[in-house]
Amino acid sequence: MTSDKQVKASHRSTPTSGEFRAFIASGWASRSAAPVPRAEVADYAARRRAVLSRRFPGERLVIPAGGLKVRSNDTDYPFRPHTAFAYLSGLGAHSEPDSVLVMDPKPGGGHEAVLFFRPLAPRDSEEFFADARFGEFWVGPRPTVQDVESQLGISARHIDSFPDVLAKDAGATQVRVVRPADGQVAHLVDQTRAQAEVSASVAQQHEADEELARYLSGMRIVKDEWEIGEMRRAIAATHQGFEAIIPGLPEAVRKGRGERWVEGLFGLYARHEGNGVGYESICASGDHANTIHWTRNTGQVREGDLILVDAGVEVDSLYTADITRTLPVTGRFTEVQRKIYEAVLEAQEAGMAAVKPGNKFSDIHAAANRVIAQRLHDWGLLPDGVTLEQTLDPEHGAWHRRWMVHGTSHHLGMDVHDCQLLLRQEYMDGELRPGMILTVEPGLYFKADDLLAPEEFRGIGVRIEDNVLVTEDGHENLSSAMPRTVDDVEAWIDRVQSGAGA
Repeated sequence: MTSDKQVKASHRSTPTSGEFRAFIASGWASRSAAPVPRAEVADYAARRRAVLSRRFPGERLVIPAGGLKVRSNDTDYPFRPHTAFAYLSGLGAHSEPDSVLVMDPKPGGGHEAVLFFRPLAPRDSEEFFADARFGEFWVGPRPTVQDVESQLGISARHIDSFPDVLAKDAGATQVRVVRPADGQVAHLVDQTRAQAEVSASVAQQHEADEELARYLSGMRIVKDEWEIGEMRRAIAATHQGFEAIIPGLPEAVRKGRGERWVEGLFGLYARHEGNGVGYESICASGDHANTIHWTRNTGQVREGDLILVDAGVEVDSLYTADITRTLPVTGRFTEVQRKIYEAVLEAQEAGMAAVKPGNKFSDIHAAANRVIAQRLHDWGLLPDGVTLEQTLDPEHGAWHRRWMVHGTSHHLGMDVHDCQLLLRQEYMDGELRPGMILTVEPGLYFKADDLLAPEEFRGIGVRIEDNVLVTEDGHENLSSAMPRTVDDVEAWIDRVQSGAGA
């Protein structure tokens, strides 16, 4: 077991008599013997595993799902499997904690994929009625070995047999593990290597593990057609979540602590339409919008302010959207708010225009960044005598970055910041290819206490973020159904709020 250990209360007890055990195990209807249908993702996951197999021939590859993390005492955080495990197995939100996917090398070449997990316990077991963490009485049934094999088209075994498989030919077969996924599994792999007296040093072994994790991260950079479909679902669900926020803005103002109200409205749709939020929602009203990762969401929502909402629904397959809209709380931008918003929109359009095959990923930021720098220069915010080209000099400039400190884009998929283990030359300097999905999200942020910003700008923060698919001849804005221009945003608010009141 790799899940965190829970604190067990000593004041509770469970019936243990033989009479009770016989009684609790009896009188249940037979379980369905119908095979679980093969999952749509199973064939795609098999292709991914085949690519991995060709990259690491003859090696045993260990990809853990991870375990449960204790929130407090005997309660856990909701379980989310490690992304590499979900990507290669095809299991998403319904993955079992403490599972491990092993790519076991076959003598004739290639690999056999085996999923080790804790299958459904029989009804005459103590786990069935007495285990509050895993027992069927408490948390519902788990799949059987046959269920997993039918659903995914791979071999499945009880997790108890995993150590023996791991140790098989350990001295002659190189073993790699995705270390960040599960520290206890990684430790078991290290012990197995030590017992087998593997010739490579510990540092070399860990470097090999890191190479596996990095390769798996990079595999996800170009999405297949199934993944693109899941991203469309996540974005459509996120659109619904934003449309739930808009009619709730007057109530958020009235209730006080309105950022939490907005967060809750979006969270309702995220849980209903998907697995939940793909990351902690940012619902930042007024000056809070100038804190880039404002996830406390404890502030007031006030009339006349802008509220920056950066949120995304994660669907059950674990693909997530990541969209930001900056909305006028009372439905209309002021003249100053419009000025700043339209500068950000212009920068976003420039960034989107750079999204096309053959360009570098870094070209997106360069294009948006130039517009931001130009507008700040035009407004006289840069130090006296600093030219546009001087501030755009990456080594000796960047004065404009005071008001836009973050990058303009990141890859998006199963992780909100996807493919993060890639090296700079593979990520920032990498060439855009059809099938990549990324964000374009410039912003401008003028903190309330920023004495270098014009007084009328202070307390205003704007970000506009969309999710973009690289296509053969350019790009597709997957979130284009969500209004972006000043006029369209105001009309959107009118339409949704009018509908809510009808």
